Amino acid sequence: MDVIAQADRMAFSGSAEQGVDRANALISHSGLRGHEHRARGRASAVNPSGRYEALSRTVFDDGWNSFEDLPPFKTEVQTEHARKIITRNDSPDISFDRSVNPYRGCEHGCVYCFARPTHAYMGLSAGIDFEAKLFAKPDAAKLLEKEITRPGYQVKSIAIGTNTDPYQPIEREWQLMRAILEVLDRHNHPVGIVTKSHLVTRDADILARMAQRGLAKVALSVTTMDRRLARTMEPRASTPSKRLEAIRILTDQGIPTSAMVAPIIPGLNDHEIEKILDAVAGMGGREVGYVLLRLPLEVAPVFKEWLLRHYPERYRHVLSLIRSMRGGKDYDAEWGKRMRGTGPYAWQIARRFEMASKRLGLNERRLKLRTDLFVTPKPESEQLSLL
Repeated sequence: MDVIAQADRMAFSGSAEQGVDRANALISHSGLRGHEHRARGRASAVNPSGRYEALSRTVFDDGWNSFEDLPPFKTEVQTEHARKIITRNDSPDISFDRSVNPYRGCEHGCVYCFARPTHAYMGLSAGIDFEAKLFAKPDAAKLLEKEITRPGYQVKSIAIGTNTDPYQPIEREWQLMRAILEVLDRHNHPVGIVTKSHLVTRDADILARMAQRGLAKVALSVTTMDRRLARTMEPRASTPSKRLEAIRILTDQGIPTSAMVAPIIPGLNDHEIEKILDAVAGMGGREVGYVLLRLPLEVAPVFKEWLLRHYPERYRHVLSLIRSMRGGKDYDAEWGKRMRGTGPYAWQIARRFEMASKRLGLNERRLKLRTDLFVTPKPESEQLSLL
């Protein structure tokens, strides 16, 4: 989005107040925010065309003041019939080699979500489309069972919630996650879940059974304790207090539950690190981790527009700190650097996190899920049918 790039340069020219004011004016006059009045309850107010599209869309007022007649964006869910459900990776800086995502897009609408660019593969925008035009995979549980029972399958823990949240609001109706857990429970297959939703407690009965056998663990992502910041940054995710409550509920039922402070955004929520860890420890969490803000591809302009709109006075400070940890860029995708960053400020964040964790007795023992209980079922004998 060239307009956002121009606005970013403008924000850093002249005095801070004048530069940011001019940047906001440029975006507003460009028509990028033409959807703002329709995006109530959404983090993004822009909806640029996907990066693979031949044509781009521009919203403009034709003089009839027709913007006011347009209805708010409503969440739409389409079905996606995937051929397989397990996604594999060989990234050296993440702890899992396979994952499952029952949904594409996420109604939580976290403005910083690194998965936003994946909507371009569907010909859709990483902006509002990512939050409002969702895809559900109704065959997810059936596909999963088929894949893990194939001859030669080598069992390792499956990660769920690595791309989009499996317990986003539409899960209440679709219940794909519960069906997936029933398959994993039936086959003694280990699973690790990451979510921002209190809805995960709905499945505490299955998770508790699996946890007793060392097959399940859950991580709640707690980004901030500030309700206002959470409301604008993660508009449809559970409130911070409900996420902490979920940690307590799951822990009380014997389910190993940790927290991810993710992402840490310098100049916006990094001052809360110790406060968040204190709260997590108080709720019974025993493990914690963090990830630095990542701004790949379309995430950078979506995040910058949001920051200019909600926190213009912090724009220059936040972006300067981000770039100080990314070699002068918005993002560095190099393995070993993308999750934690580099430089003095990144080192300071790492040390603060380490010291607070040690003081609270967190991360003293890392839970490793069992894989020895999984037994590949014998395939049912196939009968030939005469045609």
